[in-house]
Amino acid sequence: MGTDIKMVITDLDGTLFDDNGRISSKNTDTLRWLGDKGIQRVFATGRNLFSARKVLPPDVPVDYLIFSTGAGVIDWRTGELLYAAHLMEKEVELAIGTLVDAGISFMLHDLVPENHVFLYFDADCGSSDFLRRIELYRDFALPLNIDELNFRNASQLLAIVPENHELLEEMRVKLSSLRVVRTTSPLDGESMWIEIFPEGVSKGHTAAWLCNKLSVDRLCTLGTGNDYNDLDLLNFVNYPFAMENAPEQIKRLYKTCKSNNNDGFSDAVFTIINR
Repeated sequence: MGTDIKMVITDLDGTLFDDNGRISSKNTDTLRWLGDKGIQRVFATGRNLFSARKVLPPDVPVDYLIFSTGAGVIDWRTGELLYAAHLMEKEVELAIGTLVDAGISFMLHDLVPENHVFLYFDADCGSSDFLRRIELYRDFALPLNIDELNFRNASQLLAIVPENHELLEEMRVKLSSLRVVRTTSPLDGESMWIEIFPEGVSKGHTAAWLCNKLSVDRLCTLGTGNDYNDLDLLNFVNYPFAMENAPEQIKRLYKTCKSNNNDGFSDAVFTIINR
């Protein structure tokens, strides 16, 4: 084998998954091959655990799942929750106050691993994507009473707005003590999701935590991603690859592999690792 890779970390939607939400047979074979070589296989997704389990079969060839953009980690084989982060009460109050003052609709998510449960605040500007997500999680979503919160700690807040770079930077300034992550909506592929986490939570930070736990040197890591919430991950791994279908802004920063519809994950892996 060529380069001594010990861990391969990949995003799911738009990266490992094709546009139909499937893992190709070639990418599945690559994941199995990595496992046979003793290389740790890690999925790092913005999906919560509930959502990830809906799209990943129990026997998918993976070792660890980083979910909710780094707010949690499970051992996929055992189901054991290894890591969870959450916002403290004062942080929740700060984030809610900032979003309400700005007239932004948002969702407040319960603690990992039950963070598919959320309260929502519609500031009468909720986009169709915002309303679509509420409908998607209808069984787990309730209106938020600003004066009487149903829960005090939270895993994250999620605001859904049309793409607005000035608003994103404004939120990052006002919430500088927290982690503000931009994601493109997986529902309509256009809306901007502003995710608010505790400082230190991102795919990259949690990948670093997992590497430390498993005694894997970051110099022995490879990663693939396609969206803005993958930037910290791609900045962390030693061999980062942006998918051909990623935004131009991201592709300018990293080596590019084939698209998600053309087995880009396998392309990236075998660009670095000799069979």
